[in-house]
Amino acid sequence: MSDSEHPVTLKSYVRLCACVFLAIICATSAMIYASFLPHYGWPLKVTIILAIATVNAGLIAGFLMHLFTEKKLVFTVLAFTAFFFAGLIGLTMWAMNDFPPTTAIH
Repeated sequence: MSDSEHPVTLKSYVRLCACVFLAIICATSAMIYASFLPHYGWPLKVTIILAIATVNAGLIAGFLMHLFTEKKLVFTVLAFTAFFFAGLIGLTMWAMNDFPPTTAIH
């Protein structure tokens, strides 16, 4: 790989990391602020916090783990992993109350 294919300088990379770090700090502060919202119930607060945490995890995985610059194969493997994980969660929820007929439930 030559230098012309990857024109990233140390200064631009440090600036990018600083911006991502600032965004992560802001997202973490927003999660803490959301936990202290006075007029909302806990289910809504948890939903807001989980949404912010998802964005935070996306920033970390995308920029700091360099997933945004990876090849198509990595995203294909991640998509299959997410699909099968969701399928396993769905099967678990579907079979949660599916007991054999002779099982004594206490």
